[in-house]
Amino acid sequence: MSETTKTLIRGAKVLGGEPQDVLIDGETIAEVGQNLSAEGATVVEAAGQVLLPGLVDLHTHLREPGREDSETVLTGTRAAASGGYTAVFAMANTFPVADTAGVVEQVYRLGQEAGYCDVQPIGAVTIGLEGKQLSELGAMHDSAARVTVFSDDGKCVDDAVIMRRALEYVKAFGGVVAQHAQEPRLTEGAQMNEGVVSAELGLGGWPAVAEESIIARDVLLAEHVGSRVHICHLSTAGSVEIVRWAKSRGIDVTAEVTPHHLLLTDELVRSYNPVYKVNPPLRTEADVRALREALADGTIDIVATDHAPHPHEDKDCEWAAAAMGMVGLETALSVVQQTMVETGLLDWAGVAERMSFAPARIGSLAHHGRPVSAGEPANLTLVDTSYRGVVDPAHFASRSRNTPYEGRELPGRVTHTFLRGRATVVDGKLA
Repeated sequence: MSETTKTLIRGAKVLGGEPQDVLIDGETIAEVGQNLSAEGATVVEAAGQVLLPGLVDLHTHLREPGREDSETVLTGTRAAASGGYTAVFAMANTFPVADTAGVVEQVYRLGQEAGYCDVQPIGAVTIGLEGKQLSELGAMHDSAARVTVFSDDGKCVDDAVIMRRALEYVKAFGGVVAQHAQEPRLTEGAQMNEGVVSAELGLGGWPAVAEESIIARDVLLAEHVGSRVHICHLSTAGSVEIVRWAKSRGIDVTAEVTPHHLLLTDELVRSYNPVYKVNPPLRTEADVRALREALADGTIDIVATDHAPHPHEDKDCEWAAAAMGMVGLETALSVVQQTMVETGLLDWAGVAERMSFAPARIGSLAHHGRPVSAGEPANLTLVDTSYRGVVDPAHFASRSRNTPYEGRELPGRVTHTFLRGRATVVDGKLA
């Protein structure tokens, strides 16, 4: 990728507003204004394009260590940069699990070596994701990785006592527990959303209450403890109402929605194509509408990809045997443009809030999610919003290809990504 240099981004619509020039000098935004001098600078002609702060993903699976056949920190961060991300939070369900200071430091160092975006490890809440004993939360926070977000994602912390203890522990250093809300006994053998489609197909149903009951319990625990809880991949209209109620009480809860839950429904499962098998499952059209409205009104705080790469053989099989998950880093912004911007639910400033500012705040990531103004770190994403293109996973930077959007036309294309002033993507290609 290109070295840090002086770059003038000319005529971009900053956060979708009036066209401005943005001068990058070294790792910092030097000046924002009209008709800035291009002397000594590489010029990026950006008329008509939207300039956003670098995107931040609070929920990424990079798979390394242990499942490098699915993804590595290098390939995952290349995919992230391609999608406009300058920082990702790497989930803990690796092999070995990221439940010690040693493992999170390994992931952190791999991110630094790759150099395409910053990697902030998420620590496991419990040892081995087994839900029985708290992992080294304090040691992971005190490590070089400075872990502040903890999650057993892929599994639910279903023991209320363990969840309470985790909330109490992280409160001491301002951390947050990110919960995968899934009551395990209500989802045994579940294959898809429980509803009309599951009944017609004869597939085991995954009831909304399995998610909603855990969220209700955890927001009450967070209130009792006075700690922070974050809800991963919220997917039902009922979950929205619980979070809205909790926020109205002043409970310190935040929530995320994935791009695929903003666009896709359980009707797609009629194809029996395992690419649509995901956890939590695709829900109903009514749920999709509720999620979009909640993201627009701020009940749901952020968009997070839940980028979940799998090798071909884990998806190219019968539905029941297929792994759950979809890749999402390279298509997230396009899906948000289609579902939220082009529907009038969000403007580009709202997208910046939900895909950069807010996830950085929730994850306590100081140098990302910053305003596009002089003196700030030059973590930036330039988007050609007029572009339309058909998704072809053969062109993905990710090692995996399990996208639900193959062959679908989506709007928008990231043309440039800058990490601390250094271009990681130039003209839509990795630098």
